[in-house]
Amino acid sequence: MKTRSSYYQLIPYIRQEWKTIAQALTCTLAFTVFWPIQAALAGRIAEFIGQGNIIALARLSGILAVVFLIQKIMQYGQDSIMAKAALSVALELRKKIYSHLLRLNLSYFETAQTGDLTYRLTEDIDRIGEVVNKIFHDFTPCVLQLIVVLGYMIYLNWELTLATFIVAPLMGILIGWFGEQMLKFSRRSQNQISNLSSLLTEVFSGIRLVQGFAAEEYQIQRFAEEAESNRQAKYATEKLKAIQNPVVGFLYAISVMLLFFLGGWQISIGNLTSAEFVSYIAGVGLLIDPIAHITSNYNDFKQGEASVDRIFELMAIQPKVLENPDAEELPQVTGKVEYRHISFSYDAKPVLENMNLLVSPGELIALVGPSGAGKTTLANLLPRFYDPQIGQIFIDGVDIKNVTLRSLRRQIGIVPQETILFSGTIAQNIAFGQADFDLEAVEAAAKIANAHQFITQFSQGYQTWVGERGVNLSGGQRQRIAIARAVLLNPRILILDEATSALDSESEALVQEALERIMKNRTVLIIAHRLATVRRADRILVLEQGQILESGTHEELLQLGDRYARFYAKQFQT
Repeated sequence: MKTRSSYYQLIPYIRQEWKTIAQALTCTLAFTVFWPIQAALAGRIAEFIGQGNIIALARLSGILAVVFLIQKIMQYGQDSIMAKAALSVALELRKKIYSHLLRLNLSYFETAQTGDLTYRLTEDIDRIGEVVNKIFHDFTPCVLQLIVVLGYMIYLNWELTLATFIVAPLMGILIGWFGEQMLKFSRRSQNQISNLSSLLTEVFSGIRLVQGFAAEEYQIQRFAEEAESNRQAKYATEKLKAIQNPVVGFLYAISVMLLFFLGGWQISIGNLTSAEFVSYIAGVGLLIDPIAHITSNYNDFKQGEASVDRIFELMAIQPKVLENPDAEELPQVTGKVEYRHISFSYDAKPVLENMNLLVSPGELIALVGPSGAGKTTLANLLPRFYDPQIGQIFIDGVDIKNVTLRSLRRQIGIVPQETILFSGTIAQNIAFGQADFDLEAVEAAAKIANAHQFITQFSQGYQTWVGERGVNLSGGQRQRIAIARAVLLNPRILILDEATSALDSESEALVQEALERIMKNRTVLIIAHRLATVRRADRILVLEQGQILESGTHEELLQLGDRYARFYAKQFQT
């Protein structure tokens, strides 16, 4: 059980905006001071009305109008300045969380729900920003207003004020209980909307498969079930709010009736004048709005606390691949790669066992084997997407754990099996990761990748906008852009994850030609599923159950007549 509010975790972010918040609070103090002045003027106006003194009434009304004007100017300053601070807090928090997520390991994203992460980075952080804004521009002024007005009421008649506090403890307990229930319901509601968001992301990104399998009705049913769960969670929250307002309102009405009875009694015994009682009633009236706001804000704070919990849950997740504090830049490499006694497991399931491999600079290595043999894992260890539990990996004799991740990964080019493109222009996708790039260098890379011709056929050429995940391009076009991306990086080491397996014959020929250009004079690891792509490899490694069982050229392995030969025969002989 938590012993303190989750909001304490926001203190470092709020502290960064202390100057802006101080300016807003200065306006808040000036704004608050005018409340008792208004109450006092209301009593005097009531007195002049009773006397029929029109001149004094007009003068006092003019003073009251000026007081209102100055107060509203201070309120504008308070609200606008505080909104600036709250939005800055939300922005800093959003950037910090996003930066933290991008540094987490691939293993985290393999199980995380994309829709849930998106919801946390958008809706949850927006709600936190709104709460921070309310704390300073609404909640704090309301508390100050209560203090100042109650002080004035005590000054007028402390006995009457003390009597009106009879129901205050009960109201406080009720508001606290409602707030805790609101927190519980809000957590449930936010989890449900995250699930809904994840479902939408999943379906829209796989819409081709949904329609291909005629699974629309199935997905509609799933959506209806999730949407209904979300409706029920939100309805439970709204019902709680609906119960709270009349309960608290009834108690407040009881306290007001008690106030009038006691006020009449104080006037009858001479402890209070009629004008003072009008001022007192005006003060009570000034308490209604802040009490209502504080009650509402308390509910909002509890709902926001669920968002704070969800955001800092992400911050608590630590990457498993860490950069050494004294890591140095990896200098330009020749491409010599060595795996030394490597063992690696996923969730205690062995994938690689005591793997040893030495790759010479410029050597083309093909990794062949059944699914789950460890081919992709072996390649993923090189850019440190994962770290082995046992063993070391060296590039040009340097342990990759002793260099910065950026300097390591900028010297390793990757062309994945499933090409990922991002919203933006074709040029931006080729120059991915570079804010400033040379368009001529982009075009040169595209020519090497056999992409220049189809790019220039678009009306906007390299400035053609690529839709989400590159849906505006064919598979072969996307793959050639991915190759151009690797060419522009100009790495000494290249990882190819069977870049032609999903292409038609014409596109495959163009991509294969581009790959042969880019592979020249580079150390290359090819994860091969189709053996036609590995015949010209300098060495073919056959992996099974995390071990290298065969090694040699295409001809040598065929003559050996073992695993590779049988694998080859299955693909090319009928």
